[in-house]
Amino acid sequence: MNFQQRRMAVMDSLPPQSLAVFFSGRAPVRSADENYPFSVNRNFAYLTGLDGEQMALVLIKTETSVQSVLFQPMPDPDLARWVGGRMEPEHSRAIAKVNRVLPQEQLESFLYRQMKLFSSSQPVKVGLDLSCEGWYQQVDPAYQFARQLSERYPAAQVCDLHRTLAQLRMIKTEEEIERIRQAAEATITAVKVMMRHCAEGISETELEGVFDFALMKQGIREHAFPTICASAHHATVLHYSDNNAIIEPGSLVLCDLGAAVDHYCADITRTFPASGRFTARQKEIYDIVLQGQRKVIEAVRPGITLGQLNQVLVNWYQQALPPTGLLDNGKTVGDYYYHSVSHHLGLDAHDASVAGTALQPGMVITVEPGLYVKQEGIGIRIEDDLLVTQDGSQNLTAGLMRTTEEIEAFMNKGEQHHG
Repeated sequence: MNFQQRRMAVMDSLPPQSLAVFFSGRAPVRSADENYPFSVNRNFAYLTGLDGEQMALVLIKTETSVQSVLFQPMPDPDLARWVGGRMEPEHSRAIAKVNRVLPQEQLESFLYRQMKLFSSSQPVKVGLDLSCEGWYQQVDPAYQFARQLSERYPAAQVCDLHRTLAQLRMIKTEEEIERIRQAAEATITAVKVMMRHCAEGISETELEGVFDFALMKQGIREHAFPTICASAHHATVLHYSDNNAIIEPGSLVLCDLGAAVDHYCADITRTFPASGRFTARQKEIYDIVLQGQRKVIEAVRPGITLGQLNQVLVNWYQQALPPTGLLDNGKTVGDYYYHSVSHHLGLDAHDASVAGTALQPGMVITVEPGLYVKQEGIGIRIEDDLLVTQDGSQNLTAGLMRTTEEIEAFMNKGEQHHG
């Protein structure tokens, strides 16, 4: 990964005599002396290749260059006896290709000196990653820093670099695509183990555990997101997370899941019958979803937007659903399909993106049509990961069966798979 090139591209949006500061984050306290598992800020990882806790990256743009300084907790022999050793500065520098690595406690004094140097000639612009997904989102270090900055340097101009980073992250390099391929292949292998293990009367919890074990056998512990393992009417809840019900006879099981490799995610959904055989009604609705997915995949190409792809699916449902009786009594497509058909995929399962941007070669997106018929206990979603190419797309998860015939053959010990 060319982290230096990424940093230069970010700083292109700022004038000379500017700074940008990015934070890796810190795991919040769960209870007493236990923290939640640490998950690195993905934009920090994108710019450094590092996933250490309590790190900061400072970029300094002058008239002639962009300098990178990394701040990190230094190795502590006593702490290492309890939790293991911290990364050596030389190792961090070699991975991130930064100019210098300094102790984390020197960050504030370093920024003070740099602000004083720049502000002697003009108001300083300071770039921060100020992403926010909701009003009650936990305040992250970038927001805390912005607040402190406004108090100590009211003349400084804060610039939000989140959109710039999102634009960069939407186009994947070959190395990034390869990580996503690896995550997809590991997920496909584990889903096949799940499908073979599935049976009426076992718990969703057990089935989720089978997936986890199958990933670990491949040396993978990182998940792209918490697994959804939903049977019967639970599958009509989009982000069902309990995963603890007993799988009832005759029910479908919807599994939405993914491995991650170096934080690069796969995101796959498959729906299959616990008994190994679809009922006629289940097959009828499943085939409508599958045909919708095929139509959307055929429409994927440079120049089209995700909104236009979603409309392709809605148009199909409006055509295909009346014969099923689902649109009787004033019902609409929106009663059975209430999410979008696609999102970007990368360092996050719902990856950074700029809304309304037309697809370009190198983008990786999902295609995930669904139908959710709560009154019949039927929830169906089929999701694959697509790389946008010059003239269409490449399905990175085509190795996992999708048709009802393929699924039944596989679950009943056959190996039929025609794509």
